[in-house]
Amino acid sequence: MPSAWAQRPPETVPGGVSRQSHVLSYDRSSLPGDIELLPRKTVLGYSTDVSRGFGLIHLTCRSNANSANGACPQEDTGLPPASGVTKIALRFTEARSGLQTDVMVRGALQRAYGGRTCYLDSWNPNDYLISSSSSPQCVDTGASGTGVLLSVPAEELGKLVAGHWAAELILDLRTASLGPVVASYEFTFDLTITDHNAVSIYFPAFPNVSPLVALNAGYDPISRTIGGRTVLDMCLYDGLGSQAQYLGVTVRDTGTRPPGPSGSSLWHDTAGNDDSQRLDYTVTLDHNGTTVPLTNGVEEQLHGIDTAQLRLVMLPGMSQPVFCVPTPMTLDIPRVPISTKRSGIYWGDLKVELRVPTATP
Repeated sequence: MPSAWAQRPPETVPGGVSRQSHVLSYDRSSLPGDIELLPRKTVLGYSTDVSRGFGLIHLTCRSNANSANGACPQEDTGLPPASGVTKIALRFTEARSGLQTDVMVRGALQRAYGGRTCYLDSWNPNDYLISSSSSPQCVDTGASGTGVLLSVPAEELGKLVAGHWAAELILDLRTASLGPVVASYEFTFDLTITDHNAVSIYFPAFPNVSPLVALNAGYDPISRTIGGRTVLDMCLYDGLGSQAQYLGVTVRDTGTRPPGPSGSSLWHDTAGNDDSQRLDYTVTLDHNGTTVPLTNGVEEQLHGIDTAQLRLVMLPGMSQPVFCVPTPMTLDIPRVPISTKRSGIYWGDLKVELRVPTATP
């Protein structure tokens, strides 16, 4: 890449293809600063011979609408010199989910002159839009060269949720309006982002409160039994872009009275402890089409997270949607003779815990 100069720029002839690669790993709780691609006044081209056109240098994108390699004007806009910063929409794609998000790259040109007649250090102090060949005159003389600033602001990185993101920005350099491409600049991005503070057990039917679930215990008059089943929609977010080695799920019966043989129980709303006042139930998860029984207090490790089906959800407190792993939970009360149970209302408390391994993929 050309170098940045603070004083009069060196003779610089643009040409060829310049490449940069930016590989970062960070957690969303501590975003990095701006990613500086080219610091301000990085010289793109300079010659005291104004006729070479290096004071007309401008940058164009391959598309003005498709952000795959950056979206900005494809040719000289012809606009008069105007101070400002160009925002280039660049598409980042997450490898696991295919989620795509546009991040705005900031770009601006600076014009340099052959002497210090107008500016103390040969540089006009203003920033200009990157896709215009226009530049201010200095005593009826045009600019002799051009510098550039390119960066990805930290606040734009905040748009990217946990996952493995990639993008490529391509900018072409031209020295004349509608002229050929003289040089190209390619920037690749490889970002591994975690979000450990956002690890969540998400219940879509209860997005902001703890679930209150009816187990649908029903009476069968033919068999004179009582039992029932309820499926609770549940989705697990690992804060790693659904790429954890596994997810550890534990259920605990946290009622005030000890559970029965199944490990999870509902109790009559009176204070008794005999079997007639207890309804036992079982807990299972559906993980990728496989039924996983859950035992009270015992962690079950769910593997294959990196290939599991995903669901796009908006978690409480987040401004961007994320993908979680659907794991619907089934609560099943096996049928028992109605004569063995006391009539009335039964209550229970079940706690679900999620553990994500500390190793980051």
